[in-house]
Amino acid sequence: MKEQPNLSYIHQLSGGDKDFENKLLAVVNRELPEEAEIFLSNLKSGDFKEAASNVHKLKHKISILGLEESYCFAELYEDELREGINNRQAEFEEILQGMLIFIKS
Repeated sequence: MKEQPNLSYIHQLSGGDKDFENKLLAVVNRELPEEAEIFLSNLKSGDFKEAASNVHKLKHKISILGLEESYCFAELYEDELREGINNRQAEFEEILQGMLIFIKS
């Protein structure tokens, strides 16, 4: 995935309200690492149904960070996990890693 996280959706949403943007980014900054960790933990324990729920929650963060292609990918991955298939883990972890790096910078 070559798509990079960005703030375009947040800028669109805020209409230029920097305070709103900062609050939204603070929420993402607080919740994303925690949600990613829970997702990885559920995968490790083989609980694909719960991991699919984690991906569902993470899709909101993916969307907020302007990752349209990654959002579509996450939808496919979520469906696969619900069926007990885990073929897209590496790519999804790459997306998560990119998002985590982005919010820390």
